[in-house]
Amino acid sequence: MSFSTAFNPHTEAAQQRRAAMLDRIAELRALEDRAATKSAQSKPVFDKRGQLLPRERIALLLDPGARWLPLCTIAGFGQDTKDLDKSVPGGGVVAGIGFISGVRCMVVASDSGIEAGAIQARGLEKILRVQELALDNQLPFVHLVESAGANLTKYKVEGFVHGGALFRNLARHSAAGLPVITVQHGSGTAGGAYMPGLSDVVIMVRGRSRAFLAGPPLLMAATGEVASEEELGGAEMHTSVSGLGEYLAEDDREALGLARRVVATLTPTLSRKREWEQDTRVKEGHSHPLPRAGEGAREPSLPTEDLLALMPSHHREPVDMREVMARIVDGSDLLEFKPLYGPATLCVQARIGGHAVGLISNNGPIDVAGANKATHFIQWMCQLGHPIVYLQNTTGYMVGKDSEQGGMIKHGSKMIQAVTGATVPQITIQCGASFGAGNYGMCGRGFNPRFLFSWPNARTAVMGGEQAARTMRIVAEAGMARKGIKRDEAQMQQQFDQIVNVFESQADAFHTSGLVLDDGVIDPRDTRAVLAFCLDTCAEAARHLPRPLPFGVARM
Repeated sequence: MSFSTAFNPHTEAAQQRRAAMLDRIAELRALEDRAATKSAQSKPVFDKRGQLLPRERIALLLDPGARWLPLCTIAGFGQDTKDLDKSVPGGGVVAGIGFISGVRCMVVASDSGIEAGAIQARGLEKILRVQELALDNQLPFVHLVESAGANLTKYKVEGFVHGGALFRNLARHSAAGLPVITVQHGSGTAGGAYMPGLSDVVIMVRGRSRAFLAGPPLLMAATGEVASEEELGGAEMHTSVSGLGEYLAEDDREALGLARRVVATLTPTLSRKREWEQDTRVKEGHSHPLPRAGEGAREPSLPTEDLLALMPSHHREPVDMREVMARIVDGSDLLEFKPLYGPATLCVQARIGGHAVGLISNNGPIDVAGANKATHFIQWMCQLGHPIVYLQNTTGYMVGKDSEQGGMIKHGSKMIQAVTGATVPQITIQCGASFGAGNYGMCGRGFNPRFLFSWPNARTAVMGGEQAARTMRIVAEAGMARKGIKRDEAQMQQQFDQIVNVFESQADAFHTSGLVLDDGVIDPRDTRAVLAFCLDTCAEAARHLPRPLPFGVARM
């Protein structure tokens, strides 16, 4: 039934929440623009070389007007410098899911306008994450490469070791029957040379593409041999002599056009399962074809604009998460599961973009009844084959004598087991607080949800800053009392404030997104569109029938 709202967006409190959320969204957009602006400063150099900027390449590659889901846009924020005003987010990589010649693909581009596309620490994590998303969702992987490789001035051995996973994933991708297509726009040196080397199809640009294990300086230092870049790894050499490249383009535009033509040939391969299901259904005597995922979607009857004003700025203020659900689901229709049992844990059936889903959220701590209800509901959704959407707004599992004696640990553990073993896609939106084991039970990042996005106001921590500081203060005071040490109130307060500051700064959504602990921060008003896109992606993956191999396609 259609949800009957009790929310008044015109109250002073709602308007204050709205203003605070808009401020955070403006800050998010400024951070995203900072990376694009920094990259665009290299345009005169790119123009002189006859090249396109990375974002111009992506725009030409993608279908005009088609949907595009950017991923991990502020990865690395705050990690490259302590001065947040100078931190350039993005990790030196632009990534997202979009459509090329009608085919849904994972697209990754070196942001070569920044530090020549050198791979940054969080940029590596970002690439590894989107590779994981591409594998999970059976997406072709299209890589626009122009990278100086590892930044030797910031060399760390762990980056070199972990970087091997990037190449392992390319091999896994190809072996899974999911094409890896690389456009080599510029240089690829040492490890970067294995990006085209582990691709199924490579497109190179005359006079610009370079791929070699050792460039001229390293070659001279290692062996004393003198050779030009073109002799060692130029586009003409690789497409006519070594065989590393399949196609030779005259410039970036032609290379991207070739990439679109290559991707266009993938469509029959990626749609076979759908055709097989329809043929089987007809043979079994069903008169109606299988509905396409997402068909019959209805807009919510309540305005999505209200999502700006619903969430409080502090997690201690209550909010009815049904109000959030009703503004993102089709027709604002909610079918609540066990509404009178464990009422602080919400389990609801609905549709988003035409997809049947189960939604789980929190109107308070997760208690024994709530954990049991959620466990039941997760298993019920798995039986139905409906994806589960978690809208996190939890301070964690209930604590206290009654809760402990009631078996909170074992019942909470059952919920965590259900989340871990769920057989349907799980998508998480961190809408508010995500504290303690509640983060785990509500399918936090450690539980590998198919996608995870954060709202700008979201907070993630083992506990709230003040709670952590009070806990530490109680422990410290007890220790001093045992030792007979007199308390210094000023020093105790200073330590209290320091702990609060550490927890609050690390809990911030922009900080956690900078650490690549989500797939991006989104405007709450975009939640329905993002979820519908992700659900479409999951449904399409379920229809694909790729041709896996025991090995990746080898270069010949």
